[in-house]
Amino acid sequence: MIPYILYTALILSACLMFYKLLLQKETFFQLNRLVLLSCMILAFILPLLPVPQQLSLRKDVIVKHIPLAETAVIKNQAVQLKAVPVQEVYVEQAKQTFDVDLLFHWLVYLYWFGVLIFALNFLMQACVLLYRAYSLSAIQDGKFRIVEITGDKAPCSFANNIFINPEKYEWETYTQILQHEKIHIEQKHTVDLLLAEVVLIFQWFNPFAWQWRKALESNLEFLTDDKMLQQDTVEKESYQFSLLKVAAPHFPLSLTTNYNQSLIKKRIIMMNSKKSSVHTTWKYFFLLPLLVLFVCLFNQPVAQGQTLNLNEESKEPNEHSNIQNGMDTEGSWFAVIKGNTVSIQFKNDESNNSSTTFQLSELKGLTKDMKGEFTITREAGIMNFEGKFEGNNGMGTYKFVASKNFSKEMAEEGVTITDESDLMVFFMVNVKTSYVKMLKKNGYKDIDKDQLIPLVALDVNEEYVTSIKQAGIPDFDLDDLIPFKSMGIDKAYIDEIRQAGYKNITADNIIALKSQGVNGKFIADFHNSTSSKDDDESGDNIIAFKSLNIDKKFIDSFKELGYNDLSNDDLMALKSLNITPAYINEFEKIGYKNLKPDDLFALKSLNITPKYISEFEKIGYKNLKPDDLFALKSQNITPDLINEYKNLGFSDLDVDNVIAAKSMGVSPAFIKTMKEKGHNFKTLEKYIELKAVVGVN
Repeated sequence: MIPYILYTALILSACLMFYKLLLQKETFFQLNRLVLLSCMILAFILPLLPVPQQLSLRKDVIVKHIPLAETAVIKNQAVQLKAVPVQEVYVEQAKQTFDVDLLFHWLVYLYWFGVLIFALNFLMQACVLLYRAYSLSAIQDGKFRIVEITGDKAPCSFANNIFINPEKYEWETYTQILQHEKIHIEQKHTVDLLLAEVVLIFQWFNPFAWQWRKALESNLEFLTDDKMLQQDTVEKESYQFSLLKVAAPHFPLSLTTNYNQSLIKKRIIMMNSKKSSVHTTWKYFFLLPLLVLFVCLFNQPVAQGQTLNLNEESKEPNEHSNIQNGMDTEGSWFAVIKGNTVSIQFKNDESNNSSTTFQLSELKGLTKDMKGEFTITREAGIMNFEGKFEGNNGMGTYKFVASKNFSKEMAEEGVTITDESDLMVFFMVNVKTSYVKMLKKNGYKDIDKDQLIPLVALDVNEEYVTSIKQAGIPDFDLDDLIPFKSMGIDKAYIDEIRQAGYKNITADNIIALKSQGVNGKFIADFHNSTSSKDDDESGDNIIAFKSLNIDKKFIDSFKELGYNDLSNDDLMALKSLNITPAYINEFEKIGYKNLKPDDLFALKSLNITPKYISEFEKIGYKNLKPDDLFALKSQNITPDLINEYKNLGFSDLDVDNVIAAKSMGVSPAFIKTMKEKGHNFKTLEKYIELKAVVGVN
């Protein structure tokens, strides 16, 4: 449950950042509403979807070349090798100092306590609203109910109820408020807010979820304002003045659409913004690949054709089932002899088949070019074959007979085998009682039958088990042997990692390092090239460097430019943003030397280029500070806009004044309009002050 909640939080956070960066300033309010609602719902659905193995980008290591479909009986924890996300490495390391399980349980209790508190708050708000709606005096206006309230409370709506104090407002303002709230009701905005509140109940710990609700509420107000201004009877200027009159610091309940004072300024700015061009709708199409990427990265991969019907009982109680996960203990066989081995395919219908390779010497009684019988005998039982080989190719029928003595011997070793189908799988991979005894001799007492199959199939022999045990990895268990063997992790690799400085590394840490191809040389280069003294006992920083392809050459290239004290986080940010020494040199050529890493990140993120800076230098703005550049770019201020201000008579404009004018919506068109109305000021600051008062173009 907890991984699901965290995955949901991750999707919600990523979608919010996508919305904030690309969509928030667009005036496609209806489309933005659809995006916000869809992402909110998909965040809870996507983690539940399985993804085909071939599309998965997870680093899960899966045992390959086991020539049997029967290995599907292995439990997930045995077949699907442990995923190695970086964030989990810290948990294993922490076991040495405190009880992680206890902490985890307390966190679970804390989470559900928070869910309970916020659920009660939700129910309480709903009850309060319903009580007010049907206990106070109300006027029925068609499908709308206008509920009269008292006190200095802002108007709001919930479901089909409009809460308003009619004594507070003039008739024109009162009418516009009702029109505004009726739009909320007609478009069912209460549904959006209720869904957002439900999300907050389960994501109360996630700050992005709170920001999501705020973004959703803002967009609903923008959408309603846009619908209001489309009406012929509503003038923009009077409507904006009405908003200023209605705004109140006394907030209604969060389940309602309301006149939130903190939103008024944003709403006025958005009403005066230029309508987005249809050519900018391309941004919305990038949301789909983002969601697909999350599914491929984090969702559980499912192999096609795999079945996990463990120990299913027959639907016919009077008949003994011969079915073993899609393969009968009786059926047809097809074989090809290659040298000293024979590859046999076992088939029982059109879709279910499996194959494995035996030594030719195991086939007792085999005769070629004539029909006959032969057998393969192993500890788990006997496979009886009937058929004919013509040259090196053969076909016929088979029947498996389990060994009762083998089941008894395995039970004495603590491994319970309940049915014949399990014994057939043991036969195919050739599990022996001596193998179980070897594992127990090496300290692995609690052995499950589903652990034995991948261990034997991967040829995890006594020599390998002993060498790994000698490595002395803390908290190492039997399941760890499976990913170790499949990934080629041996004692030499473990010693190499320890010699590089990681003395107390855990099994999961080693798996993570190996999966990224990290070796001792890479670790040495990492330590020699970075000046960070941060503890990295689990190797997380190294794994991140390897995955981002940050090597000694990359780090040295920045040292040559004087960046000798870059932290690991700085290096990862530089690589992620594709900031190169060549990129820095371009800024140095135009006078921007010794730029701080944070300035570089902002320049790259805002797409501020030397060409962009040179355009301002041409109109007299030289030696602009990085902070000024960030403000100019974020406000989309261009040299052409500054020239428009200058053409209106404002010479020697200060950058700060231009930025303030743009942020307040004091456009050249606004200034021209004010001059036509008699407001002739000599400074731009006066028009900014005027804008704060009138709030119109």
